[in-house]
Amino acid sequence: MASYVGGETYAVTTRGHAVLTDQPATAGGDDAAMTPVELFVGALCSCAAFYAGRYLDRHNLDRDALHVTAEFAMATDRPARVHGVTLKIRVPGGIPPAGHAALLAVVSHCTVHNTLQQAPDIAIELT
Repeated sequence: MASYVGGETYAVTTRGHAVLTDQPATAGGDDAAMTPVELFVGALCSCAAFYAGRYLDRHNLDRDALHVTAEFAMATDRPARVHGVTLKIRVPGGIPPAGHAALLAVVSHCTVHNTLQQAPDIAIELT
């Protein structure tokens, strides 16, 4: 659920957890939190990191300094949307070359990535 907090800030809650979204000052917000688009890309990034971490654990590789970063670009036409995302995985100490393809295959099947590859039906209702 997303609930209005004030200004351009919303609290997104699920299962007792909360995260805020806001807009940059240039868009009328206070820049107090990620934008909804940044949160969206962050969800993909953290899902990929989770899957990468599980892969590393299964193969007895260190994931303590695992980092997944995301770069994204907005489309220049309408409707407003993310045009592309690039994820970059940094594994501390690296992984054996034979594991590169396997790690990429595992990460590319994270739930958020799967959802973006096969878009869900979305219904918007007024209640």
